[in-house]
Amino acid sequence: MKKEKWLEMFQKIKNGALSPEDALNHIIKEPFEDLGYAKPDHHRALRQGAAEVIYGAGKTPEQIRGITDAIKKSGCETVLITRLAREAADYLSGFYDFKYDAVSRVGIAGPIPKPDGAGYIVVATGGTSDMPVAEEAALTAEALGNEVRRLYDVGVAGIHRLLGSMEILANARAVVAVAGMEGALGSVVGGLVSCPVIGVPTSVGYGASFNGLSALLTMLNSCASGVCVVNIDNGFGGGYLASMINHIK
Repeated sequence: MKKEKWLEMFQKIKNGALSPEDALNHIIKEPFEDLGYAKPDHHRALRQGAAEVIYGAGKTPEQIRGITDAIKKSGCETVLITRLAREAADYLSGFYDFKYDAVSRVGIAGPIPKPDGAGYIVVATGGTSDMPVAEEAALTAEALGNEVRRLYDVGVAGIHRLLGSMEILANARAVVAVAGMEGALGSVVGGLVSCPVIGVPTSVGYGASFNGLSALLTMLNSCASGVCVVNIDNGFGGGYLASMINHIK
């Protein structure tokens, strides 16, 4: 349940519209729900500002639906599902207002919320091949209530493409820099902007890129200040962190 709903409940107690006993019963049953195969965390939004996100890989369509139902019944209108297979997405679309992006394998059950962040987030990629990870970041941020601007294929091999978008970059609240190969995009962006930069290394590249390890090490060793790094191909982590930054007011 979102913080606003909790505040509404406490206001009802204050006004006498809800008894302390009924409120206590609601709180007791709220923390998590035991479905047998999963325990959805219904206090996640209260603690962290955003509801639990479902990692779809390895779960059956029926399990994903059960978890989605539980999260929605707890008061969350929009449920984000990452790494979702097409088969599961087709199944879920029969039960919800459902959107699925095959490129990023992201599913969203419910409406995309109106942006309520302090500004906008930029998601930039080194190349077009980084788009699956970048779209996971972008859709995650949008599902969490952010305006997202995409700058794709602006890698350092043609740095003028990046420099041509300086106005967009300069006014961002956070930039998610998604890149494989040597992963230099994070450092370059970090040296150009005053906002936090979140490096997302991808597994895109030839043999010596070691499935993203090269990009990861480059981003970790960035000489630009203000660059943090998430795991290889973790677009979700990059988009989530950018959302947290954009919601600091």
